[in-house]
Amino acid sequence: MAKSLKNVTELVAKLELEEIAPAVQEFLDKGAEPVSVLQAMSAGMIRVGELFEQGEYYLADLVLAGEVMKEGIKVLEPHFSMESFGTKGTVVLATVKGDVHDIGKNLVANMLTGCGFKVVDLGVDVHEDKVVEAVRSSGAQAVGLSVLLTPMVQSVADVVSALSAQGLRDQVKIAIGGACTTQELADKLGVDALGKDPLEAVKIFESFMS
Repeated sequence: MAKSLKNVTELVAKLELEEIAPAVQEFLDKGAEPVSVLQAMSAGMIRVGELFEQGEYYLADLVLAGEVMKEGIKVLEPHFSMESFGTKGTVVLATVKGDVHDIGKNLVANMLTGCGFKVVDLGVDVHEDKVVEAVRSSGAQAVGLSVLLTPMVQSVADVVSALSAQGLRDQVKIAIGGACTTQELADKLGVDALGKDPLEAVKIFESFMS
C-alpha cells in the first residue's frame, strides 16, 4: 500500500486537480490509513515546493497545488478528527483590518493544513480583537498576517499592540506577508518573520514550532 500511495504524491506534485479526490477515496476504500494518505499528499506538496524553488513552477502553480490539497483533504476529513491535522501546532491566519485580499492567505492556509498544521483562518478585514480572541481560544503558537495595501500596515501594528496588551505576545510568533511588506517593515512593526511567498511561509511556521 505504501508504494501505491506514491500515486497520490505524484497527483499532487503534477497538480492533477480533477484526479486527486477519486484517488484519495480509492485508497481509503482499499483500507489505507487516512494519515498515510495525508502524508503522501504532503510529500507531493514538498515536491511542488522544490519545483517552485527550481523555477519550474510559478505562483499560479502554487495556487493550483493548494486547491489540489483542499480537494484531497475534503475526502479525508470525515475519516478522522481535525485535530489530526494539527500535529505540528496551531496557526491563526488573517488578512488585516481594512484589506480584503485573500488569495495568498488562502494558499498559505491550504499548504499549512496539508503539511500538518491546524489552521484557524479568520478571513479578511479582520479586527485585531478577533485575532486576540482566536489566539486565546485556540492556544495558537503562531499568527500569520497578510497585508497587500500599504495604508493597512497600521493594522498589523494594531494586532501586535493588542496581543501585547492582553499578555499574549510572548505566547505567539508573528509572521507577515503581502505585496507591500519588506524586512525593514517587519523590523519596524516588531514581528518575528517576513514570508515572501507561500512556500517560505510554511518553512517559517515550521521553524516557529521547532
